Amino acid sequence: MKPWVDRLRSRTAAFVHDLVTVPVAWLLAYWLRFNLGTIPDPFLERAVMVLPLVIIVQAAVFWVFGLYRGVWRFASLPDLTRITKAVLVGTALVFFALFAFNRMQGVPRSLPVLYVVLQLLLLAGPRLLYRRLKDHRFALREGKRVLIVGAGRAGEMLVRDMLRDPQQAYIPVAFVDDKLRRQGGELHGIQVRGSTNRIPELTKRLAVDLILLAIPSASTTQMQQLVDLCERTGKPFRTVPQLQNLMTGQVSISQVRPVSIDDLLGRNPVQLDWEGIRRSLVDRVVLVTGGGGSIGAELCRQIATAQPHRLLVADNSEYNLYRVDMELRSIYPKVEIQCALLDVTDSAALRGLFQRERPQVIFHAAAYKHVPLLEHQVRAAIRNNVLGTQIVAQAAHDFACEEFVLISTDKAVHPTNTMGKTKRVAEILCQAIGENSHTRFETVRFGNVLGSAGSVVPLFRSQIERGGPVTVTHPEIKRFFMTIPEACHLIMQAAAIGRGGETFVLDMGEPVKIAYLADQMIRLSGKRPGEDIEVEYVGLRPGEKLAEELFYEFEDLAETAHPKIRVARRATTPPPAELEDGLKALQAGVHACDDEAMAASLSALMPRWRDAVRGRESRHAEPVPEATHG
Repeated sequence: MKPWVDRLRSRTAAFVHDLVTVPVAWLLAYWLRFNLGTIPDPFLERAVMVLPLVIIVQAAVFWVFGLYRGVWRFASLPDLTRITKAVLVGTALVFFALFAFNRMQGVPRSLPVLYVVLQLLLLAGPRLLYRRLKDHRFALREGKRVLIVGAGRAGEMLVRDMLRDPQQAYIPVAFVDDKLRRQGGELHGIQVRGSTNRIPELTKRLAVDLILLAIPSASTTQMQQLVDLCERTGKPFRTVPQLQNLMTGQVSISQVRPVSIDDLLGRNPVQLDWEGIRRSLVDRVVLVTGGGGSIGAELCRQIATAQPHRLLVADNSEYNLYRVDMELRSIYPKVEIQCALLDVTDSAALRGLFQRERPQVIFHAAAYKHVPLLEHQVRAAIRNNVLGTQIVAQAAHDFACEEFVLISTDKAVHPTNTMGKTKRVAEILCQAIGENSHTRFETVRFGNVLGSAGSVVPLFRSQIERGGPVTVTHPEIKRFFMTIPEACHLIMQAAAIGRGGETFVLDMGEPVKIAYLADQMIRLSGKRPGEDIEVEYVGLRPGEKLAEELFYEFEDLAETAHPKIRVARRATTPPPAELEDGLKALQAGVHACDDEAMAASLSALMPRWRDAVRGRESRHAEPVPEATHG
C-alpha cells in the first residue's frame, strides 16, 4: 500500500477514535456526577440534546490543535501538551456557548472538571498504551543493540529514525551525554545513563552491539577521546557526518559511517568570510590549473558555489579531467564549465587558452609533489613545477589578469629535496614577476592534506587492506595535516584578502606523528597494531626530513583578518639578474636532459638566495640554520 494511503488511514482512524471519546466522556461525566447511579431524565435529556454541539466544537478544536500530526507509535510529551490544550480550549468553548444560550441550566457545576479529566484520560491513555505495546514488541525483535553517544538533536533524530524502521535492524538501548542537564532524562523512552566515561561499562552491561557517535559538532580532541573510549569496548562504532557536511541539518541512520582519520586529525570547522570570497569570484572567469587533482578538483567545487561567470579547468590527465568535468556539470548545472586538456609546460596551448578565454583569476595548483619519486625525476620536477609555473605566471601578467594564486607547500621552506626546491623557486619566481605587474600575485603555503592522491593516508589504507605491514619511515617523523576542503577554503579566503605580493601561511595546528596516524588507521579498521597488523619502520626516504616548517625565520609574519591565515610581508626574492641566470641554467639543463646539471643548479641557487636574504635581514633575525637531514 502507498505511504500516503497508510498515513490517511492512520489519521482517519485516530480522528474517529477521538470523536467517539467525546460522547463517552460527556455521558460518563454525568454518570460520575450522580455517583454512578441513574441519571435523572431532565439532566439526561439535556445532555443528549447538547451532545451534537459538543462533538462539533471538540472535533474542530482537535483538528486546529494538530492532534493528528503526531504518530501514536511515538506519542510523547509534545503530544500530551497538544491534547491538554485542545481539551481545555474545547471545554471552555462548549461551556461558554451553553452559558450564553441559557445560563447552563440543567448542567451540573462539577461537569466541566469531570469532563476535562475523562477527556484527557480517553485521548492520552490509548496513545500511550499503544506506544507501550509497540515498544514491548520492538524490544522482543532481534536487531543490533545500539548505544548512542550524544543526547542532542542528532541523537534524537537517530533514535526516531531507528524506531520508525519497519525492519527494526537497530535497537537503541541507552544514551550517554556529558551535559549534566541531560543525564537521567529520556528521549523517546530511551534513558540517558550518564557521561561518556561510562561507554565501556554500559557496552558490557547492556550487551551493546554497536556504538553510534551522534555529536556532529565534536571537536578533534573530543573525537579522539570518544574513539579511545569506544576502542576499549572492542565493539564497532560509527559516527554521523560532521556539522559542516550536514547540508540539510537532518541526521538519519543511513548517513552513519565509520569514523575516518579525517575525524581525528581534521580541526574544528573554519569560519570563513563567504561573502568576501563570493565577491572576489562572482561573475569572473576563473582558471584552475591541475583542476583534476585532489586540491584542484576541490577548489573547482568550492569556486563553483561562488557563481563565477565561467570556470576553466585545465589538467594534463584525460581521465582526471573527464571525472571532474562530469561531477561539476551534474552538481552545478548553472555554472559554465570549460575543460582544457593541456600541460602547463605547453606555452603555445596555454597562451592560446588565455587568448580565447581571458581568465581573470588563476589558481595554479598544477604541480608534481611526490617527494621520494621526484628525487630521481629532476627534469620532470623542474619542467613542471618551475618552468610550467613561469609560463602560467607570465601569461597572467601578459594578459593582464586580476589575480594569480600559487599553491605552495611547507616543503619549500629550507628544502632538502627536489620537490621542495622547485616549489621554492616557483614562489620566488611569482614574487619577482608580481613586483612589476598590475596582476596581484600571491602564494599560499600549507602542509600535507589528508587523503590527497599519493599521500600517506591512501598508502596506509591499502597496506591495511592487504593485511600489512604498514610502513612508517621513522618513529619520530612528523607532518602538518589538514583536510582537503579546509585547505581549499583557506586558499580561497587568502585569495579574497590578498592585495598582491603576499605569501600566506595557513595555520596547520600542531604537527602529527606519522606513527600515531598509522596506529589510529589500523585501529579504525577494526584491527590491533602489532597483533593483527604490524608496523614496520623502514628509514627516511630520499629527500625526507623528520619535520617540516611553514615559514623561514627571516619572514616577517603578520596577522590577517582571518585567524587561520598569516602573511609573510618581507620580500625574499633574489636580485633579478641572479634569478634570471638561475632560470637560464635550469632551462639549459632541461633542454640537455642533464639531471646532474639541473640538480646542481637547484642546490647551488638555494644557498645563494638564502644567504642573500640573511645579509639583508641580519639586523632583524638570527641566521637561518641548515635544514636537518634524517
